Amino acid sequence: MTMEVDILELSDRSAKFVLSKVSTAFANGIRRAMVADVPTLAIEYVNLYDNTSVLYDEQLALRLSLIPLVTDIETYVPQAECDVCGGEGCPACEVSLTLSAEGPVTVYSRDLISSDPKIQPADPNVPIVELKKGQKLVLEAVAHMGYGKDSVKWQAGVACGYKNMPVITIENCDACGHCAAECPQGIISVGEAGAKIAEEDVMKCSICRLCEQVCDINAIKVDFYENSFVFTMESDGSYTAKDLALNAANVVKDKAGELLAILDQL
Repeated sequence: MTMEVDILELSDRSAKFVLSKVSTAFANGIRRAMVADVPTLAIEYVNLYDNTSVLYDEQLALRLSLIPLVTDIETYVPQAECDVCGGEGCPACEVSLTLSAEGPVTVYSRDLISSDPKIQPADPNVPIVELKKGQKLVLEAVAHMGYGKDSVKWQAGVACGYKNMPVITIENCDACGHCAAECPQGIISVGEAGAKIAEEDVMKCSICRLCEQVCDINAIKVDFYENSFVFTMESDGSYTAKDLALNAANVVKDKAGELLAILDQL
């Protein structure tokens, strides 16, 4: 049985697709990899040379760490897995970003100057701090590769989830309209021929089965396909939605390969 993927919506930051002919465990593995197992760059350390803003050093460091950075997974590796420096920090696992500003001005993420032109804030308009006249902020931030399972600052996937593909059948409907009134998604319409749902609206069903419960003649049935899932996902900008999904699939593939290698040694 070959896995099938039908893309419904795709943009730089979000995607919606149908994943078919896979198990629930595989679908959840893809979701978890998007959230926790695809490594990204995030600011880990901040050296503050001058800070006369209204924010404490620790507050600034926290705000900086949560700014998503565009990540090049082909160039950088997680620091703990770096063979070049053994985790000490080197150009293979970390990037330096500097910032120098003097008020009056609002400091934004675009004011961070990266040592690697490919590594930039995913959103240039994230406000960091407002500096009043005479206030200064001079710092160097060091970004490391890490995993979302270790800290939310390395979490590339946001709002990643799935549900089973709904299946709705309507037979011998008396057009009472109770199901349409009860449906929280508003996808059921009622006419002279009875209740109906447009084909493109079926995927909006949340499988709550409230329509079933209010139908006295059991004319509507709600079920789902066990091996078909509707995925929705968003990226924080570290990767495009397409690259995040592909990287997540590669993570699952690599873990399966590692497991097979271990089993072969037994």
